[in-house]
Amino acid sequence: MTLALSDAERAMAAGARGAGAAMAMRIVAESARLLGAPRLIPVASAHIDGALYHGDSGTLFAEKLVEGGAKVAVRATLNVGALDLTGCSRVRLAEPARSMARRMMDAYRTLGCEQSWTCAPYQAGHRPAQGTDVAWGESNAVVFCNSVLGARTNRYGDFLDIACAIAGRAPDYGLHRHENRLATLEFDVGALPPAFLRSAFAWPILGSLYGRLVGTDIGVVTGVPSHPGEDALKAFGAAAASSGAVGLFHIAGVTPEAQDAETALGGLPPRTRIAVTPAMVADARSRLSTVARAERVDAVALGSPHLSLAEFDEIERLMAGRRLAVPLHACTGRHVVEALDAAGRRRALEAQGVVVVADTCVVVTPILPEMTAGVLMTNSGKFAHYAPGNTGYGVIYASTADCVESAVIGKPILTDIGP
Repeated sequence: MTLALSDAERAMAAGARGAGAAMAMRIVAESARLLGAPRLIPVASAHIDGALYHGDSGTLFAEKLVEGGAKVAVRATLNVGALDLTGCSRVRLAEPARSMARRMMDAYRTLGCEQSWTCAPYQAGHRPAQGTDVAWGESNAVVFCNSVLGARTNRYGDFLDIACAIAGRAPDYGLHRHENRLATLEFDVGALPPAFLRSAFAWPILGSLYGRLVGTDIGVVTGVPSHPGEDALKAFGAAAASSGAVGLFHIAGVTPEAQDAETALGGLPPRTRIAVTPAMVADARSRLSTVARAERVDAVALGSPHLSLAEFDEIERLMAGRRLAVPLHACTGRHVVEALDAAGRRRALEAQGVVVVADTCVVVTPILPEMTAGVLMTNSGKFAHYAPGNTGYGVIYASTADCVESAVIGKPILTDIGP
């Protein structure tokens, strides 16, 4: 299929808006050609995942765009970086990587991106309207944008995300097109107890199972008795996008493109039906932990995706003024830190042993103490998926309540919350 560019798009690629914008447009256009897209479409916003330092080439790429005079053409929020610029936590990133990471973050600011530094921009006010085409990176942000907000984006990777933001265009393919957003698979959780489905503990487990079984397919979850809340949907999508390549899910009666299962399926019967059993849930839960037995916990990490203010409310309630025996790393966005500071809450949490982490998280940059055979407890399916490889810590997956209680006493507490 031949890619058709408009006169304005061809002019941008030829340098009408400067060398940086020309480079961005050429990247977007060539990506569209490789994907077989017939044209480019305008996007209303972007969320940029490419500002996390993984090596010098990423910094040099961003600085090349800056040298070319590029600026984002649409609203563009930033995902986590490699440094906590708020000063809440100490990042053990050594030179020269530290300076290169800072240069990278500075370059994206110069390009006109918002200094959000969060993997949950939808919690910081970046919530495109249903049906809006956008260009978002970061797997959990993408799946939340598509599924919970009903906006339309593909999983834009580094550094196509910033190129789309500068060009204001994205390839017309994939999840931008209505026909590719219809479910073909049913994921039925109706046999699970309603009390389990109402618990926050359930949703990372279900998301991990969903991602592993569904892969790249579009599915509709049926049998959910009531709206589980945005934080639960956030946790489900993040786990699904980590264990599989999920960019969009539907939940019948909950998400905006699934008034019911029939609507999500486009009026057709599902090609595949997965009936989730308690045994499947138990197996999925066990897969989230890499440590079978432990006499101690060395650290607790919550907030992948970043903690909301409501989740901080729950942590404070569970701590009940007690001091922690081991550090609890609470990863969040600076918009939440500002709200905590305004109420004097962060200082109180830190006095109890909480390590607030902003602008980044403990899995993507060195914040956790270095140790051999360390044990990390988390309530996050995404942390559970990535932490062993990224941090070297073994992982125990548990409920938020068990994570907090384990941090208080320094030993793993695991309540049997099964379906």
